Amino acid sequence: MTWTLPEPMLATPVPDPALLQGWASEPKRGGFRALFFMDAGRVVRRSRLGTDMVRAFPEIVAGSGQLPDATALDGVM
Repeated sequence: MTWTLPEPMLATPVPDPALLQGWASEPKRGGFRALFFMDAGRVVRRSRLGTDMVRAFPEIVAGSGQLPDATALDGVM
């Protein structure tokens, strides 16, 4: 089975910031929005535009060995 990195979820502006029951949100603070993927010792970290960010954040690569295979994270650094 081939697994590919999903497309990032982009924020959508809304006229009313009230959330529906069962929904959650997080504020976008300064930083980089990126996807992180770990599988069989291979680390992929890409910006939402597709830029490879592994070299920019060596501490992420160093700590990735603690994650199980087929882990995907989407967040802000």
